[in-house]
Amino acid sequence: MKKTIYIFQSGELKRKDNTLYFEGEEGRKFIPVEDTQELMIFGEVNLNKSLLEFCSQKEIILHFFNYYGYYTGSFYPREHLNSGYMILKQAEYYSDEAKRYEIAQAFVRGAAHNILRVLKYYRSRNKDVGAAIDTIEALVANSAAARTIPELMAYEGNIRESYYKAFDVILDHPDFKFGQRSKRPPKNELNALISFGNSILYTQVLSEIYHTHLDPRIGYLHTTNLRRFSLNLDVAEIFKPVLVDRLLFSLIGKKQLTKEHFVKETGGILLTEKGRKLFITEWEGKLKTTIKHRELNKEVSYRRLLRMELYKLQKHFMGEKSYEPFEALW
Repeated sequence: MKKTIYIFQSGELKRKDNTLYFEGEEGRKFIPVEDTQELMIFGEVNLNKSLLEFCSQKEIILHFFNYYGYYTGSFYPREHLNSGYMILKQAEYYSDEAKRYEIAQAFVRGAAHNILRVLKYYRSRNKDVGAAIDTIEALVANSAAARTIPELMAYEGNIRESYYKAFDVILDHPDFKFGQRSKRPPKNELNALISFGNSILYTQVLSEIYHTHLDPRIGYLHTTNLRRFSLNLDVAEIFKPVLVDRLLFSLIGKKQLTKEHFVKETGGILLTEKGRKLFITEWEGKLKTTIKHRELNKEVSYRRLLRMELYKLQKHFMGEKSYEPFEALW
């Protein structure tokens, strides 16, 4: 699969004939166009219309993050795989309340399964997370009584809240205490790390959607509206525990990330550039990690699993096979 290029410096992104290059403090760096899927831009970068037209031709997506590491938006090239049929099917499954609920429920079920898998993994390593497991299993069972999307989202929120409370037990680290979930800005180092990781996952899933027939604006758990993409948020819920949370537990547990990788700004705590680069390096390694796929009976990378999850949704909309969310088995 094609690569993701991360730009942390400030400078200028330029087109030269049939190539792209970035010019910054450290000089000029050419970007392998044919091997690039998206650019993640964290620095203050100048670009022009000619460059955007070229990126559109080459089907390269640009994701922009502000100074504080928050995702601000994407240049999403004209969809080359647009399918009127698929858009109509997505809309049908959204407008029909029963069909929408079935998909939303599958997202919550998949997320809850993977949350429990993470907790049980750490329980097997003598972490005292039994109470969190019991609470979440009860919430999952009770969620079967939900009849509307808002009710379902309330259960999902309670499941995640119970899960987050177990982070302090898993990490057992004085510099990384969860407290309570806080965003924009995060109030402590652990919340800053969760927000950054989730943001990277959201954009990664958005990039994968671009290479399918799906429209990212039509979500099922997260309400479709005029302001944002929502399907990537839905799919990301399933993979947050497996990709983002396991990674941050590892980075903190191995002391790769320390308090020195964070800075206090704008009333909150944010990752430094060095911290972001470290996270991204490990993130790319995580996406390349392979697991044995049960149905295909072969090794598949996590990056590929994201795309495959979207293909399963396409088949569901076309009536070929009912959607079942990815469930980790390690």
